[in-house]
Amino acid sequence: MLENLSEQIHEYYEHAEECARKAAAQSDPALKQDFLDMEKRWLALATSFEFSRQLGDFSAEANRRVTNLAKPTQAER
Repeated sequence: MLENLSEQIHEYYEHAEECARKAAAQSDPALKQDFLDMEKRWLALATSFEFSRQLGDFSAEANRRVTNLAKPTQAER
């Protein structure tokens, strides 16, 4: 699942780059701004998904540590 999420994030950054290129190629200021706005939305989506992935990694590690703390040690057995 994490691999798939990483691929999605990469795809969102690619969309943002494409929008930036299209904005740079525009002579119409309104159209240029539309592409720049779209680029910002793709970047926000990528950032949001990155944060979600990092939060999932953090939660998984915290759960692993809590589970290990709950296991009885050799001396307690």
